[in-house]
Amino acid sequence: MSGKTLVASLVLAAGTMVGLGSGTASATPPGIPDAATAASELASLTVAPDGSMDGYDREQFPHWHTVEGACNTRETVLQRDGDGVEVGSDCAATSGSWTSPYDGETWTATGDVDIDHMVPLAAAWRTGAADWTTAQREAFANDLDSPQLWAVTDNVNQSKSDQTPDQWKPPLQSHWCEYSRAYTHVKYVYDLTVNDAEQGALEDMLATC
Repeated sequence: MSGKTLVASLVLAAGTMVGLGSGTASATPPGIPDAATAASELASLTVAPDGSMDGYDREQFPHWHTVEGACNTRETVLQRDGDGVEVGSDCAATSGSWTSPYDGETWTATGDVDIDHMVPLAAAWRTGAADWTTAQREAFANDLDSPQLWAVTDNVNQSKSDQTPDQWKPPLQSHWCEYSRAYTHVKYVYDLTVNDAEQGALEDMLATC
C-alpha cells in the first residue's frame, strides 16, 4: 500500500476512532518500526527541497477533534501515555503522571504537558500537506494510529516548535533512536518528502539504534 493510499485510509478512519478506555495506558505511541524497517522507509522517501509556507496556518490542520463522547484527541493521548490517569465527566485528567520521553522528566499537572506532533504541522505543510484536503490534514493532526502524537514536557515541545531533526533533537540522547524511527515512519505513512539535511540527520540518529 502506498503512502497516499494510507493517507486516504486514515482519513476514512478519522471519523470512527474510539477511546482507549481504562487499563490501556502506554508510554509509547503505536506503530514505531524497528530500526531496519525505519532505515528502509527512510531510503524510500522522496528527497526534495522544502516547499513554500505560503498559505500555511495551524487552522489548516483542525485539532483537537472529538474521539469519543467528551474525549478529544489531546485527552485521549494523555490517557494513553500517562500512568494512573483518572478523568472527570468531561474527560479531562484529574490525576496521573506523565514521563516525557524527550527529556525524561515526570509531571503530575497536565498544564506541564503538551501533545507534540512528531512531524510538525508546518513541516508537513512544506513537504506535501499543502496539497492535501482539510480532511486529510485533520486526520494527520489527530492521528492515534501512527507515532505522530506524543505527551511531552511543554517547554521542550515549545523549543522544538516546527523544527525538523536537522534543526532540533530531543535533549535526551538515548531517545534519538526511537525519535528517528517514529519521525521517519510518519513521513513514510503520509508520503511526505525530506530535504537533504533532514535525511542526513535521520540517518545519523538511526545509527544510534
